[in-house]
Amino acid sequence: MLDNLPRGTVVIEDLEIGMTRYLQKRITDDDIEMFAAVSTDRNPVHLDDDYARDTIFEGRIAHGMLTAGLISAVIGEQLPGHGTVYLGQTLRFMAPVRPGDTVRAEVTVQSIEHWKRRVTLATRCLVGDTVVLKGEAVVLAPSRKFD
Repeated sequence: MLDNLPRGTVVIEDLEIGMTRYLQKRITDDDIEMFAAVSTDRNPVHLDDDYARDTIFEGRIAHGMLTAGLISAVIGEQLPGHGTVYLGQTLRFMAPVRPGDTVRAEVTVQSIEHWKRRVTLATRCLVGDTVVLKGEAVVLAPSRKFD
């Protein structure tokens, strides 16, 4: 399941403080397996039910960076969108994401430095009402002047 707002670009000249975009995605066993293969992070807490049952999580969890990747998708596809360049990202993992959970990744414009084309974004991911990840991204936004 992927619930997305329209993809595209909001150039810096059209950005406004408080502007928000999001996507929702159900995290599947296949997603976790593919992320493990691509990242080479095969920690058994993500992949082995028997192992994970004996951890503090009492079951398998998705990779934190898989969840964080959904933030990247919102930034690169929606806000600001195509042509955006990541300059930095802070992340704080608040709660686990489990196979079958639907994650809502949200990005909100916090500040805009037009002269530098720099935008600071509040970022967070939720499962239901639970914040599972929060942070802040700084990006170089596309501009109409550089098309």
